[in-house]
Amino acid sequence: MLRLINTNQKNFSRKLELILNSRKQKQKSKSAVVKKIISDVRKGGDKAVLKYERKFSNIKSNQKQIKFSNNELNKIVKNLNKTLKRSINIAYNRIKKFHSKQKNSSFNYKDKFKNELSYKYSPIDRVGVYVPGGTASYPSTVLMNCIPALVAGVKNIYLTTPALGSSVNPAIIYAARKCGVKNIYKTGGAHSIAALTYGTKTFKKVDKIVGPGNMYVASAKKEVFGEVGIDMVAGPSEVSIIADKNSNPEWIASDLIAQAEHDIFSQSILITNSKDLIKSVNNSLKSQLANLPKKHIASKSIKDFGLAIYANSLNEIVESANVIAPEHLEIDHRNYKKIIKKIRNAGSIFIGKFSPEAMGDYIAGPNHVLPTSGSARFSSGLSVNDFLKRHSLIKITKSGIERLGPSVINLARHENLEGHANSIKVRLKKDI
Repeated sequence: MLRLINTNQKNFSRKLELILNSRKQKQKSKSAVVKKIISDVRKGGDKAVLKYERKFSNIKSNQKQIKFSNNELNKIVKNLNKTLKRSINIAYNRIKKFHSKQKNSSFNYKDKFKNELSYKYSPIDRVGVYVPGGTASYPSTVLMNCIPALVAGVKNIYLTTPALGSSVNPAIIYAARKCGVKNIYKTGGAHSIAALTYGTKTFKKVDKIVGPGNMYVASAKKEVFGEVGIDMVAGPSEVSIIADKNSNPEWIASDLIAQAEHDIFSQSILITNSKDLIKSVNNSLKSQLANLPKKHIASKSIKDFGLAIYANSLNEIVESANVIAPEHLEIDHRNYKKIIKKIRNAGSIFIGKFSPEAMGDYIAGPNHVLPTSGSARFSSGLSVNDFLKRHSLIKITKSGIERLGPSVINLARHENLEGHANSIKVRLKKDI
Protein backbone atom coordinates (compact mmCIF):
# COMPACT_ATOMS: atom_id res chain seq x y z
CA MET A 1 0.00 0.00 0.00
CA LEU A 2 2.44 2.70 1.20
CA ARG A 3 5.54 3.04 -0.97
CA LEU A 4 8.57 2.30 1.22
CA ILE A 5 11.83 4.22 1.22
CA ASN A 6 14.70 3.90 3.68
CA THR A 7 16.84 6.77 4.97
CA ASN A 8 19.87 4.48 4.58
CA GLN A 9 19.22 3.99 0.88
CA LYS A 10 21.60 5.58 -1.55
CA ASN A 11 20.33 8.99 -2.68
CA PHE A 12 17.47 8.91 -0.13
CA SER A 13 17.19 12.70 -0.10
CA ARG A 14 16.94 12.80 -3.88
CA LYS A 15 14.30 10.07 -3.93
CA LEU A 16 12.21 11.86 -1.31
CA GLU A 17 12.50 15.13 -3.22
CA LEU A 18 11.35 13.46 -6.47
CA ILE A 19 8.33 11.90 -4.76
CA LEU A 20 7.29 15.21 -3.19
CA ASN A 21 7.82 17.13 -6.45
CA SER A 22 5.88 14.62 -8.57
CA ARG A 23 2.75 15.51 -6.63
CA LYS A 24 3.28 19.23 -7.11
CA GLN A 25 3.83 18.83 -10.85
CA LYS A 26 0.51 17.02 -11.31
CA GLN A 27 -1.36 19.98 -9.84
CA LYS A 28 -1.42 21.90 -13.11
CA SER A 29 -1.91 25.65 -13.22
CA LYS A 30 -5.02 26.97 -14.96
CA SER A 31 -3.46 30.39 -15.47
CA ALA A 32 -4.38 30.97 -19.15
CA VAL A 33 -8.05 30.03 -18.70
CA VAL A 34 -8.31 31.93 -15.44
CA LYS A 35 -6.87 35.16 -16.87
CA LYS A 36 -9.64 35.15 -19.51
CA ILE A 37 -12.31 34.59 -16.84
CA ILE A 38 -10.97 37.40 -14.66
CA SER A 39 -10.85 39.79 -17.61
CA ASP A 40 -14.43 38.95 -18.62
CA VAL A 41 -15.78 39.46 -15.09
CA ARG A 42 -13.91 42.73 -14.71
CA LYS A 43 -15.60 44.01 -17.87
CA GLY A 44 -18.96 42.25 -17.71
CA GLY A 45 -19.72 42.17 -13.97
CA ASP A 46 -22.73 40.11 -12.86
CA LYS A 47 -23.54 39.08 -16.43
CA ALA A 48 -20.13 37.42 -16.81
CA VAL A 49 -20.38 35.82 -13.36
CA LEU A 50 -23.71 34.25 -14.33
CA LYS A 51 -22.36 33.09 -17.68
CA TYR A 52 -19.47 31.22 -16.12
CA GLU A 53 -21.54 29.85 -13.23
CA ARG A 54 -24.01 28.32 -15.70
CA LYS A 55 -21.18 26.97 -17.83
CA PHE A 56 -19.09 25.33 -15.10
CA SER A 57 -21.99 24.17 -12.92
CA ASN A 58 -24.22 22.96 -15.79
CA ILE A 59 -27.12 25.15 -14.67
CA LYS A 60 -30.21 25.04 -16.89
CA SER A 61 -32.40 27.53 -15.00
CA ASN A 62 -32.55 31.25 -15.80
CA GLN A 63 -32.16 32.30 -12.19
CA LYS A 64 -30.37 35.65 -12.01
CA GLN A 65 -30.36 36.38 -8.29
CA ILE A 66 -26.79 35.65 -7.21
CA LYS A 67 -27.12 36.87 -3.63
CA PHE A 68 -29.16 35.11 -0.96
CA SER A 69 -32.04 37.15 0.43
CA ASN A 70 -32.71 37.21 4.16
CA ASN A 71 -35.92 35.31 3.55
CA GLU A 72 -34.03 32.55 1.73
CA LEU A 73 -31.45 32.34 4.50
CA ASN A 74 -34.10 32.08 7.20
CA LYS A 75 -35.79 29.17 5.43
CA ILE A 76 -32.49 27.35 4.85
CA VAL A 77 -31.35 27.58 8.47
CA LYS A 78 -34.65 26.08 9.65
CA ASN A 79 -33.65 22.82 7.96
CA LEU A 80 -30.58 22.35 10.14
CA ASN A 81 -30.99 19.80 12.92
CA LYS A 82 -30.35 20.82 16.53
CA THR A 83 -27.53 18.32 17.07
CA LEU A 84 -25.46 19.80 14.24
CA LYS A 85 -26.26 23.34 15.42
CA ARG A 86 -24.92 22.43 18.85
CA SER A 87 -21.71 21.00 17.36
CA ILE A 88 -21.19 24.16 15.30
CA ASN A 89 -21.78 26.29 18.40
CA ILE A 90 -19.17 24.30 20.38
CA ALA A 91 -16.66 24.58 17.55
CA TYR A 92 -17.36 28.31 17.16
CA ASN A 93 -16.76 29.00 20.85
CA ARG A 94 -13.54 26.99 21.00
CA ILE A 95 -12.10 28.47 17.80
CA LYS A 96 -13.02 32.00 18.87
CA LYS A 97 -11.47 31.55 22.31
CA PHE A 98 -8.17 30.31 20.84
CA HIS A 99 -7.98 33.10 18.27
CA SER A 100 -8.91 35.76 20.82
CA LYS A 101 -5.58 35.06 22.52
CA GLN A 102 -3.66 35.88 19.31
CA LYS A 103 -4.37 39.61 19.23
CA ASN A 104 -1.20 41.68 19.43
CA SER A 105 -0.92 44.79 21.55
CA SER A 106 0.10 48.14 20.17
CA PHE A 107 3.13 49.74 21.82
CA ASN A 108 4.93 53.07 22.01
CA TYR A 109 8.10 54.37 23.57
CA LYS A 110 10.34 57.46 23.70
CA ASP A 111 14.04 57.34 22.97
CA LYS A 112 16.67 59.49 24.72
CA PHE A 113 15.91 62.42 22.39
CA LYS A 114 12.20 62.17 23.33
CA ASN A 115 11.25 61.01 19.83
CA GLU A 116 7.96 59.10 20.00
CA LEU A 117 7.94 55.76 18.17
CA SER A 118 4.78 53.65 18.05
CA TYR A 119 3.25 50.57 16.45
CA LYS A 120 -0.47 50.05 16.13
CA TYR A 121 -2.88 47.59 14.54
CA SER A 122 -6.10 48.14 12.60
CA PRO A 123 -8.40 45.60 10.92
CA ILE A 124 -8.84 45.16 7.18
CA ASP A 125 -12.08 46.82 6.05
CA ARG A 126 -13.58 44.15 3.77
CA VAL A 127 -12.86 40.43 3.53
CA GLY A 128 -14.22 37.89 1.05
CA VAL A 129 -14.44 34.22 2.07
CA TYR A 130 -14.60 31.48 -0.55
CA VAL A 131 -16.32 28.24 0.51
CA PRO A 132 -16.33 25.32 -1.96
CA GLY A 133 -19.59 23.58 -2.83
CA GLY A 134 -20.49 20.00 -3.70
CA THR A 135 -18.75 17.26 -1.72
CA ALA A 136 -16.36 19.79 -0.16
CA SER A 137 -19.08 21.97 1.32
CA TYR A 138 -17.90 22.30 4.90
CA PRO A 139 -19.20 24.53 7.73
CA SER A 140 -15.76 24.14 9.34
CA THR A 141 -14.32 26.12 6.40
CA VAL A 142 -16.65 28.99 7.28
CA LEU A 143 -15.67 28.98 10.95
CA MET A 144 -11.93 28.75 10.35
CA ASN A 145 -11.86 31.57 7.81
CA CYS A 146 -14.40 33.94 9.35
CA ILE A 147 -13.62 33.74 13.06
CA PRO A 148 -10.06 35.15 12.86
CA ALA A 149 -11.42 38.05 10.79
CA LEU A 150 -14.20 38.57 13.33
CA VAL A 151 -11.73 38.58 16.25
CA ALA A 152 -9.47 41.01 14.37
CA GLY A 153 -12.37 43.44 14.14
CA VAL A 154 -13.22 43.17 10.43
CA LYS A 155 -16.64 44.81 10.06
CA ASN A 156 -17.53 43.56 6.58
CA ILE A 157 -17.22 39.85 5.84
CA TYR A 158 -18.70 38.52 2.58
CA LEU A 159 -18.97 34.88 1.60
CA THR A 160 -19.52 33.08 -1.69
CA THR A 161 -20.34 29.41 -2.24
CA PRO A 162 -21.73 27.57 -5.32
CA ALA A 163 -25.51 27.31 -4.86
CA LEU A 164 -27.16 28.92 -7.88
CA GLY A 165 -28.46 25.74 -9.46
CA SER A 166 -28.58 23.52 -6.39
CA SER A 167 -29.45 23.53 -2.72
CA VAL A 168 -26.89 24.88 -0.29
CA ASN A 169 -25.62 23.10 2.80
CA PRO A 170 -27.68 24.71 5.62
CA ALA A 171 -24.77 24.24 8.05
CA ILE A 172 -22.71 26.67 5.95
CA ILE A 173 -25.43 29.30 6.19
CA TYR A 174 -25.84 28.79 9.93
CA ALA A 175 -22.08 29.07 10.52
CA ALA A 176 -21.85 32.17 8.30
CA ARG A 177 -24.64 33.91 10.18
CA LYS A 178 -23.05 33.03 13.50
CA CYS A 179 -19.86 34.69 12.26
CA GLY A 180 -21.72 37.86 11.26
CA VAL A 181 -21.24 37.51 7.49
CA LYS A 182 -22.88 40.49 5.73
CA ASN A 183 -23.74 39.01 2.31
CA ILE A 184 -23.73 35.44 1.00
CA TYR A 185 -23.41 34.92 -2.75
CA LYS A 186 -24.47 31.84 -4.71
CA THR A 187 -21.54 31.37 -7.08
CA GLY A 188 -18.14 29.65 -7.04
CA GLY A 189 -15.10 29.26 -9.25
CA ALA A 190 -12.52 31.71 -10.55
CA HIS A 191 -15.30 34.09 -11.65
CA SER A 192 -16.34 34.58 -8.02
CA ILE A 193 -12.75 35.38 -7.02
CA ALA A 194 -12.71 38.00 -9.78
CA ALA A 195 -16.08 39.40 -8.64
CA LEU A 196 -14.83 39.79 -5.07
CA THR A 197 -11.64 41.43 -6.33
CA TYR A 198 -13.14 44.06 -8.62
CA GLY A 199 -16.72 44.26 -7.41
CA THR A 200 -19.89 44.06 -9.50
CA LYS A 201 -23.39 45.44 -9.13
CA THR A 202 -24.09 42.61 -6.67
CA PHE A 203 -20.68 41.63 -5.33
CA LYS A 204 -18.96 43.94 -2.86
CA LYS A 205 -15.34 44.70 -3.69
CA VAL A 206 -13.09 43.36 -0.92
CA ASP A 207 -9.56 43.99 0.30
CA LYS A 208 -8.56 40.40 1.00
CA ILE A 209 -9.79 36.95 -0.12
CA VAL A 210 -9.40 33.79 1.96
CA GLY A 211 -10.63 30.23 1.69
CA PRO A 212 -9.81 26.98 -0.15
CA GLY A 213 -10.87 25.91 -3.64
CA ASN A 214 -10.00 23.83 -6.68
CA MET A 215 -7.17 24.50 -9.14
CA TYR A 216 -9.17 27.25 -10.88
CA VAL A 217 -9.84 29.03 -7.60
CA ALA A 218 -6.21 28.68 -6.49
CA SER A 219 -4.98 30.04 -9.84
CA ALA A 220 -7.44 32.93 -9.67
CA LYS A 221 -6.26 33.92 -6.19
CA LYS A 222 -2.69 33.87 -7.45
CA GLU A 223 -3.63 36.06 -10.43
CA VAL A 224 -5.48 38.72 -8.43
CA PHE A 225 -2.87 38.95 -5.66
CA GLY A 226 -1.69 42.54 -5.59
CA GLU A 227 -5.14 43.86 -6.46
CA VAL A 228 -6.27 42.23 -3.22
CA GLY A 229 -4.54 40.31 -0.46
CA ILE A 230 -4.92 36.54 -0.23
CA ASP A 231 -4.34 34.05 2.56
CA MET A 232 -2.22 31.59 0.56
CA VAL A 233 -2.21 29.48 -2.59
CA ALA A 234 -3.00 26.16 -0.94
CA GLY A 235 -2.80 22.72 -2.48
CA PRO A 236 -4.46 19.42 -1.49
CA SER A 237 -4.33 18.33 2.15
CA GLU A 238 -1.45 16.34 3.65
CA VAL A 239 -0.35 14.64 6.84
CA SER A 240 2.90 13.15 8.08
CA ILE A 241 2.84 10.88 11.12
CA ILE A 242 5.88 10.15 13.28
CA ALA A 243 5.26 6.89 15.11
CA ASP A 244 7.13 4.06 16.86
CA LYS A 245 6.63 0.40 17.78
CA ASN A 246 4.24 1.37 20.59
CA SER A 247 1.80 3.11 18.23
CA ASN A 248 -1.56 1.55 17.39
CA PRO A 249 -1.40 0.61 13.67
CA GLU A 250 -5.17 0.78 13.28
CA TRP A 251 -5.23 4.34 14.61
CA ILE A 252 -2.28 5.37 12.44
CA ALA A 253 -3.95 3.91 9.34
CA SER A 254 -7.20 5.72 10.13
CA ASP A 255 -5.36 9.06 10.35
CA LEU A 256 -3.60 8.45 7.02
CA ILE A 257 -6.97 7.67 5.42
CA ALA A 258 -8.56 10.77 6.98
CA GLN A 259 -6.28 12.92 4.82
CA ALA A 260 -6.36 10.68 1.76
CA GLU A 261 -10.15 10.87 1.44
CA HIS A 262 -9.99 14.65 0.84
CA ASP A 263 -8.54 14.49 -2.66
CA ILE A 264 -6.72 12.14 -5.04
CA PHE A 265 -3.76 14.54 -4.74
CA SER A 266 -3.70 14.42 -0.92
CA GLN A 267 -0.57 12.97 0.63
CA SER A 268 -0.28 10.68 3.67
CA ILE A 269 3.18 9.82 5.01
CA LEU A 270 4.29 7.55 7.86
CA ILE A 271 7.76 8.14 9.35
CA THR A 272 8.95 5.45 11.76
CA ASN A 273 11.83 3.33 13.04
CA SER A 274 9.64 0.21 13.15
CA LYS A 275 9.33 -2.05 10.09
CA ASP A 276 6.71 -4.09 11.93
CA LEU A 277 4.57 -0.98 12.32
CA ILE A 278 4.77 -0.26 8.59
CA LYS A 279 3.62 -3.80 7.81
CA SER A 280 0.74 -3.61 10.31
CA VAL A 281 -0.36 -0.17 9.08
CA ASN A 282 -0.46 -1.42 5.48
CA ASN A 283 -2.66 -4.35 6.51
CA SER A 284 -4.98 -2.02 8.40
CA LEU A 285 -5.16 0.37 5.44
CA LYS A 286 -6.49 -2.44 3.24
CA SER A 287 -9.21 -3.45 5.69
CA GLN A 288 -10.32 0.12 6.50
CA LEU A 289 -10.38 1.26 2.88
CA ALA A 290 -12.66 -1.63 1.94
CA ASN A 291 -15.59 -0.05 3.81
CA LEU A 292 -14.84 3.63 3.24
CA PRO A 293 -17.53 5.64 1.36
CA LYS A 294 -14.77 7.60 -0.42
CA LYS A 295 -12.73 4.46 -1.10
CA HIS A 296 -11.89 5.41 -4.69
CA ILE A 297 -10.45 8.82 -3.75
CA ALA A 298 -8.54 7.62 -0.67
CA SER A 299 -7.15 4.51 -2.39
CA LYS A 300 -5.84 6.48 -5.36
CA SER A 301 -4.30 9.10 -3.07
CA ILE A 302 -2.48 6.46 -1.02
CA LYS A 303 -1.42 4.49 -4.10
CA ASP A 304 -0.03 7.51 -5.95
CA PHE A 305 1.33 9.64 -3.10
CA GLY A 306 1.27 7.57 0.10
CA LEU A 307 4.66 6.92 1.60
CA ALA A 308 6.33 5.04 4.47
CA ILE A 309 9.77 6.31 5.49
CA TYR A 310 11.86 3.91 7.55
CA ALA A 311 14.42 5.84 9.59
CA ASN A 312 17.02 4.31 11.90
CA SER A 313 17.62 7.27 14.18
CA LEU A 314 15.67 10.07 15.82
CA ASN A 315 17.68 12.64 13.85
CA GLU A 316 16.74 10.97 10.56
CA ILE A 317 13.08 10.95 11.58
CA VAL A 318 13.15 14.65 12.43
CA GLU A 319 15.11 15.64 9.34
CA SER A 320 12.68 13.75 7.08
CA ALA A 321 9.76 15.63 8.65
CA ASN A 322 11.52 18.98 8.24
CA VAL A 323 12.24 18.27 4.57
CA ILE A 324 8.59 17.33 3.93
CA ALA A 325 7.37 20.40 5.88
CA PRO A 326 3.86 18.91 6.15
CA GLU A 327 0.60 20.78 6.55
CA HIS A 328 -0.25 18.50 9.50
CA LEU A 329 2.31 16.63 11.60
CA GLU A 330 1.20 14.00 14.10
CA ILE A 331 3.75 12.81 16.68
CA ASP A 332 2.84 9.50 18.33
CA HIS A 333 6.29 8.60 19.66
CA ARG A 334 7.71 8.01 23.13
CA ASN A 335 10.41 10.64 22.54
CA TYR A 336 7.94 13.29 21.39
CA LYS A 337 9.46 16.02 23.58
CA LYS A 338 12.87 15.66 21.92
CA ILE A 339 11.26 15.55 18.48
CA ILE A 340 9.16 18.70 19.01
CA LYS A 341 12.25 20.70 19.99
CA LYS A 342 13.84 19.89 16.61
CA ILE A 343 10.81 20.35 14.34
CA ARG A 344 11.17 23.55 12.32
CA ASN A 345 8.78 23.03 9.44
CA ALA A 346 5.13 22.08 9.99
CA GLY A 347 1.78 23.82 9.71
CA SER A 348 0.16 22.35 12.81
CA ILE A 349 1.55 19.72 15.22
CA PHE A 350 -0.58 17.10 16.96
CA ILE A 351 0.96 15.45 20.00
CA GLY A 352 0.13 12.01 21.38
CA LYS A 353 -2.11 9.12 20.40
CA PHE A 354 -5.33 10.92 21.37
CA SER A 355 -4.66 13.92 19.09
CA PRO A 356 -5.73 12.87 15.59
CA GLU A 357 -5.59 15.59 12.96
CA ALA A 358 -9.39 15.47 12.61
CA MET A 359 -9.68 17.14 16.04
CA GLY A 360 -7.83 20.11 14.61
CA ASP A 361 -10.02 20.19 11.53
CA TYR A 362 -13.12 20.87 13.55
CA ILE A 363 -13.03 21.66 17.20
CA ALA A 364 -9.65 21.86 18.97
CA GLY A 365 -9.37 25.64 18.46
CA PRO A 366 -6.29 26.39 16.31
CA ASN A 367 -6.90 27.16 12.65
CA HIS A 368 -7.04 24.41 10.04
CA VAL A 369 -6.12 26.74 7.15
CA LEU A 370 -2.46 25.76 6.88
CA PRO A 371 0.48 25.93 4.46
CA THR A 372 0.76 22.96 2.06
CA SER A 373 3.21 21.54 -0.48
CA GLY A 374 6.24 22.33 1.64
CA SER A 375 5.37 26.00 2.15
CA ALA A 376 5.47 25.46 5.94
CA ARG A 377 9.20 26.14 5.45
CA PHE A 378 8.38 29.85 5.19
CA SER A 379 4.74 30.42 6.12
CA SER A 380 2.20 29.74 8.85
CA GLY A 381 -1.47 28.95 9.28
CA LEU A 382 -4.26 31.51 9.09
CA SER A 383 -4.50 33.70 12.18
CA VAL A 384 -5.93 36.94 13.49
CA ASN A 385 -2.78 38.69 12.26
CA ASP A 386 -3.77 37.92 8.66
CA PHE A 387 -6.68 40.33 9.06
CA LEU A 388 -4.77 43.12 10.78
CA LYS A 389 -2.70 45.87 9.24
CA ARG A 390 0.32 47.09 11.16
CA HIS A 391 1.29 50.77 11.21
CA SER A 392 4.41 52.45 12.54
CA LEU A 393 4.07 55.99 13.92
CA ILE A 394 7.06 58.33 14.09
CA LYS A 395 7.17 61.69 15.85
CA ILE A 396 10.63 63.31 15.83
CA THR A 397 11.47 66.19 18.20
CA LYS A 398 13.61 69.26 17.39
CA SER A 399 16.37 67.76 19.49
CA GLY A 400 15.92 64.43 17.73
CA ILE A 401 16.38 65.78 14.20
CA GLU A 402 19.32 67.92 15.32
CA ARG A 403 21.13 64.90 16.82
CA LEU A 404 20.14 62.24 14.27
CA GLY A 405 19.73 64.35 11.12
CA PRO A 406 23.45 64.52 10.22
CA SER A 407 23.62 60.73 10.04
CA VAL A 408 20.57 60.69 7.76
CA ILE A 409 22.25 63.25 5.49
CA ASN A 410 25.42 61.14 5.32
CA LEU A 411 23.49 57.99 4.44
CA ALA A 412 21.32 59.76 1.85
CA ARG A 413 24.34 61.29 0.11
CA HIS A 414 26.07 57.89 0.10
CA GLU A 415 23.02 56.52 -1.75
CA ASN A 416 23.08 59.51 -4.13
CA LEU A 417 19.71 60.78 -2.91
CA GLU A 418 20.38 64.50 -2.45
CA GLY A 419 16.66 65.28 -2.20
CA HIS A 420 16.46 63.09 0.90
CA ALA A 421 19.45 64.86 2.41
CA ASN A 422 18.04 68.30 1.64
CA SER A 423 14.72 67.51 3.38
CA ILE A 424 16.76 67.20 6.57
CA LYS A 425 19.10 70.15 5.86
CA VAL A 426 16.28 72.67 5.44
CA ARG A 427 15.08 71.80 8.93
CA LEU A 428 18.51 72.11 10.50
CA LYS A 429 18.95 75.62 8.99
CA LYS A 430 22.68 75.27 8.57
CA ASP A 431 25.14 73.96 6.03
CA ILE A 432 26.38 70.46 6.66
